Amino acid sequence: MASLDSFSAAADLQVDAQKYRIYRLDALAKAGVGDVRTLPYSMRILLENLLRHEDGKTVTRDDIVAVAAWDPAARVAHEVQLRPARVLMQDFTGVPAVCDLAAMRDAFAALGLDPTLINPLKPVDLVIDHSVQVDVYGSPIAFGKNVALEYDRNRERYLFLRWGQQAFADMSVVPPGTGIVHQVNIEHLAGVVWSTNDGTCTTLFPDSLVGTDSHTTMVNGLGVMGWGVGGIEAEAVMLGQPMAMLIPEVVGFELRGRLPVGATATDLVLTVTEMLRKKGVVNKFVEFYGDGLAALSLPDRATIANMAPEYGATMGFFPIDDETITYLRQTGRDEHLISSVERYAKENLLWHDPSAKLRFSDTLGLDLATVVPSLAGPKRPQDRVPLSTARRAWRRALCGMLGEKAGDTAAQEAWATDGGATVLTPGSAGASAQATTDRGTFALRHGDVVIAAITSCTNTSNPAVMLAAGLLARKAVARGLKAKPWVKTSLAPGSQVVTEYFKAADVMNDLEALGFHLVGYGCTTCIGNSGPVHDDIARAVKDGDLVVASVLSGNRNFEGRVNPVVKANYLASPPLVVAYALAGTMNIDMEKEALGIGTDGAPVFLRDVWPTPEEVAAALRYVTREQFVERYAAVTDGGPEWQALPVPTGNTFVWDDASTYIRKPSFFDDLQPTPAPLVDLRGARPLAILGDSVTTDHISPAGNIARNSPAAKYLSDHGVKPSEYNQYGARRGNHEVMVRGTFANIRLKNLMVPGVEGGVTRHLPSNEQMSIYDAAMRYQQEGVPLVVLAGEEYGTGSSRDWAAKGTFLLGVRAVIAKSFERIHRSNLIGMGVLPAEFEKGQDAATLELTGDEIFEIDGIAAGLAPKKRLTVRAGDKTFTVIARVDTPQEVEYLAHGGILQYVLRNRAAQVRGS
Repeated sequence: MASLDSFSAAADLQVDAQKYRIYRLDALAKAGVGDVRTLPYSMRILLENLLRHEDGKTVTRDDIVAVAAWDPAARVAHEVQLRPARVLMQDFTGVPAVCDLAAMRDAFAALGLDPTLINPLKPVDLVIDHSVQVDVYGSPIAFGKNVALEYDRNRERYLFLRWGQQAFADMSVVPPGTGIVHQVNIEHLAGVVWSTNDGTCTTLFPDSLVGTDSHTTMVNGLGVMGWGVGGIEAEAVMLGQPMAMLIPEVVGFELRGRLPVGATATDLVLTVTEMLRKKGVVNKFVEFYGDGLAALSLPDRATIANMAPEYGATMGFFPIDDETITYLRQTGRDEHLISSVERYAKENLLWHDPSAKLRFSDTLGLDLATVVPSLAGPKRPQDRVPLSTARRAWRRALCGMLGEKAGDTAAQEAWATDGGATVLTPGSAGASAQATTDRGTFALRHGDVVIAAITSCTNTSNPAVMLAAGLLARKAVARGLKAKPWVKTSLAPGSQVVTEYFKAADVMNDLEALGFHLVGYGCTTCIGNSGPVHDDIARAVKDGDLVVASVLSGNRNFEGRVNPVVKANYLASPPLVVAYALAGTMNIDMEKEALGIGTDGAPVFLRDVWPTPEEVAAALRYVTREQFVERYAAVTDGGPEWQALPVPTGNTFVWDDASTYIRKPSFFDDLQPTPAPLVDLRGARPLAILGDSVTTDHISPAGNIARNSPAAKYLSDHGVKPSEYNQYGARRGNHEVMVRGTFANIRLKNLMVPGVEGGVTRHLPSNEQMSIYDAAMRYQQEGVPLVVLAGEEYGTGSSRDWAAKGTFLLGVRAVIAKSFERIHRSNLIGMGVLPAEFEKGQDAATLELTGDEIFEIDGIAAGLAPKKRLTVRAGDKTFTVIARVDTPQEVEYLAHGGILQYVLRNRAAQVRGS
C-alpha cells in the first residue's frame, strides 16, 4: 500500500541505471517538523519506516511528528507501529514457528477458508545452525562425524523444514553446516538497503528486520535496524502484522581513541557490557558515536552490537560510514548494492557525520585506551574480570560456590587474595579427584578447564581475533606446548570462510595440533551444544564435588547453560581460549605464571606467544573477497546430506501422531471467531517462587534432556532410547516434550523448596514435593490456575518463545516479577500470559509470601489498560502490581488469548469481508 505521504517526502533517486522511489527525511524539516539532522541515526531509520508506511490508521501523521520532533528529555509513552522489511530465524526457533504456521493453516481450513492464505508476507530466511553438537572433537574426523550425527538426529525436523520451504512463499532455508545465523546475516543476507516493487515503482529504503534470536542485534554493526523477538511475534510480523513499540529512549555511547596493544574487540565488548548493565538500558536503543568509531573495524562493531542482549538494550547501533562500504565489498556484495547503500545513505541523512551534534536521552563514554584484556564470568556476561586479577576473582568465586565446604572464612579470604594457608578438606578449595581417559590419568581440581571452545558468531565473525588465536597456536606449538589432557577443545566457526582464511594463513595445522579441530559450522558450546565431556571426567567431577570451568569465545555463560558438569563458565577472546586450554586451569595468573614448559625446558608465558599487532595485520591479508564470494555462491544448496533428503509436498502438513519431533501444536484447537472476555484471576496457586536473573535457559533449557526428567519419561514411553533423546532445542516442534521441559533446568532454584536444585515444587494443599510438570498437571486436573513469582530481570537471555509457550501450557496465567527482560515480557503477552511487576521496594520476600497462599488478581475484567495497577490478594495479604502490558495493541493481544490468535481471527475477518 502506498504511503499517504502527508509531508511530500516521496522523491526519485537514481543509482547507476536504476531509478528508485525514496522517502526523504529532509522533507520533514522543510515542513517545519523537528530537526532530523540532530536525531540519532537509529531514530532516523525508525522515522523513515513510518514515513513510508503512513496509512492514517496503523501509522498516522501524529506518529511521524512524534518521532521527528522527538524530545530526548521527555518520557512520553507514544506507541508507533513498525513494519520490518524481513524476518530472520534459526532452526531451534524456526521449527516451532513453521509448526505454528502449519497449524494456523489447519485452523484456517477448519474455519472453511483457503489454508494457502496463511503465508509469509515478508521475506523469511531460516538458517539451520543450532542443531550441531560437539560429540566428536580433537580429531580430523570430528567434522564429518558430527555432521552425520546431526542428520541422524534431526532428519525428521529437516524434512519438515524442507516441506515448509516449498509450502510457504518467500521462505528461504540455509541448510546445516553453512554457518551461524547472525554471521551469515552480516556476511551475506543483510543488504543495508532494501527494495520492493509494487508494480508501479521500485522503492529503496533502509534494511530492517526482526529475528527469532536475541543476537539478531549483531546486524546493528552494519547500520541495519533489527533486534530479537520471540518466535510468536516474528510469526505475526511475517504474516503482515505491524509491530507495536513505544518510541524508545536512545542512550549515546561515546567511544574515544583506540584500543591499546594487547586488547581485543572481545575485551572491548565485555567492558561495554559491564558499563551498560550498570547504566541500565533495558528497552532502550544504544547508539555509538565519537572519534573512536574510526578506529573500529566493522567486525569489531558487529561484536559490540552482538551482545546488546547481554547489556540489556534493544539495539547497539552503529551508523553507516566508509567502513560499512569497505566491509560490504570485502564480503562479496554486489557492486550495485554497494553503490545503492552509499548513495542512499548520503542522500537521505543516514551517512555518519562525525561533526553532527546528536541529541540523546542520556550519554556515557569510554576511552578505548583504558580497555584491558578481560574475561567475564563465572555465571553472567556482565561480570567482567580483568585478566590481571582473573585468578583472584576465580578464587573468590569458588569460595562463594563452595560456601561452608570451603573452610573457615579467614582461610578462604587468605587463599582468595593469594596468601596464607588453605584448609584442604574434601570438597574444599584444595579437593581433587583422579580421572583416566585415552589421554592418560590425571588429577582434576577445582578450577580445571574441561572445555575450551572457539565458538559463537560474537567472535568467529571477527578475522582479527580469530587469526590472533591461530597465531598464538602457531607460537605455542613452536615452543612445544600442548593443551592439557582434560580439556575438551573445539573450533566451531560461524562461517565456512573462517577455515578458508585459516588455511590460507597457514594456522589451521597449528590449531589442530592443540586439539582445535573443526567440529562444525554452527552454534555449539555457546548455546549448550558442547556435547558430553569424557565419562570419567564427569564421574571425577561428581565424586570430588568439583567446580570445574569452561572458557569459550561466546556471549552467554549462564549457569547450567554450557554443560551440566561445568558450574563456572568464562567468556574470553579466541586467543585467550587457546591460552586457557594450554594452562588447563582458571587458578593461574596469566601475567606472572607460565602456561607450560617448552621443549627447551624453559617456561613459556602468555606474553611469549601473544601475537603482535603487526603479525595480526599481516595475517589479515589472507582474508579475501573471493573467499566470501565462493562460500556464499550457493548458500541454499547445502551438502550431499541435505540434497539427499526428500522434499515433502502439499499446502498443509500431514502430521504424524507417532512423531516425537513434530506434532501439531494445540494453541489453535477449537478457535472461536471471537474471543471470550478477560476475567479476573481466582483461586490461583504459585507454581514457583524464583529469585533474580532467572534466564530463559532456566525456564526452558535448550541442552540435553536429563534421563530422570518428565520429558525423558515421555520420550521413553514413546519408544525413544536415552541415546536418542537429543536436546530440548531440537524437540521444540513437539509441545509435549517442551511443556515437560519447562522450568526443568537442573540449576533452577525454586524458593518453595529450599535447598533443592532443579524443576521441583510443592503441590498444595497436599504439600507433596514433585516435579513442576507433575504439579502443574495435577493443578490442571483440579481446575486450579497458576502464578509464578520472581525477582529482577526475569526472562533474561535468549529470545526463547518456548519459555512463554511452556509457561502457558503449564497453566500459568500470570507472572509477577520485580522486572522483566524485554523479549520475554513480550512473549508472555504473545501467549496470553499476564506479566505484572511488584511495586518498587516490594517482592515475594518483603511481602513474606511463602507459596502456601491462594492468589486472586482483580482489575482485569473491569478493563485492562497499559500499566494499569491491579489488586492482588494472597492469603491474608493485599498488595498492588503493575500490569506490564505497555501498549493498547498488547491489551488486544491478551484479550484474544495471544498474538497469533489475534492475527488468525483478523485474517479470517479480512478474507470473509473481501
